[in-house]
Amino acid sequence: MIPDNELWAAIVDEVAALREGEPLLTEYLTKVVLKQPTLVASLAVILSQKLATPLVDQPLLEDLFSSQARRFHEIGAFAAQDLKAVRERDPACVLLSAPLLFFKGYHALQSYRFSSSLWREGRHAIALFLQNRASEVFAVDIHPACTIGKGILLDHGTGVVIGETAVIEDDVSILHEVTLGGTGKSGGDRHPKISRGVLIGAGAKVLGSIRIGEGAKIGAGSVVVKEVPPHSTVTGVPARMLGKCLSPAPALDMDQVLEVA
Repeated sequence: MIPDNELWAAIVDEVAALREGEPLLTEYLTKVVLKQPTLVASLAVILSQKLATPLVDQPLLEDLFSSQARRFHEIGAFAAQDLKAVRERDPACVLLSAPLLFFKGYHALQSYRFSSSLWREGRHAIALFLQNRASEVFAVDIHPACTIGKGILLDHGTGVVIGETAVIEDDVSILHEVTLGGTGKSGGDRHPKISRGVLIGAGAKVLGSIRIGEGAKIGAGSVVVKEVPPHSTVTGVPARMLGKCLSPAPALDMDQVLEVA
């Protein structure tokens, strides 16, 4: 895959070709990519346009996002890793620029990265405002206090809910309508911990402060309320272990067939 230091140049080249082929998108592609110096600058423009309201307008949000990106350099670094994860794992993604331009799962995740940086600064009101707007616009609800690593794929994204104390490590793939939720109404640490390389199938619900082990696979539609050992495959309601996952990193393979060793 393309190195990080060549990523933006490759995106610009792709978008320049797209502009030549589709005149109706000339102004949009020029504004959001071809006039921008970096990936994170482009994201600031795209997300501010999508999340703006009449009272919290696009220029205000673009300035806010740009400021956060300067103070939190991991926003841009993680955004690059997430983009490459989509290109590598999603067979519908044939262009490196497609997630940046068109994929709302990617947009929702990057919105979270900006809101999370604000939450860590103690700016909870604006962080929650952005969470709410992202939920309204993208149908993805990610609490800004949760912890999400890099190289994450939210495939389609619609209906994904990630709670306040959830933790997602690097290189995880999550399909649509997945919930990482709590149980009951008690406070404290109440949401799942998802280890590196986990694949969570469409519609799965993972509930409570439980650990999903590294390289595990959760079948579509499952309800998981108990810890899952590393490199295991689980499915069902409630989820039960089928056996050892054949792939060491199912999130990277994106093979949702529940074959086990």
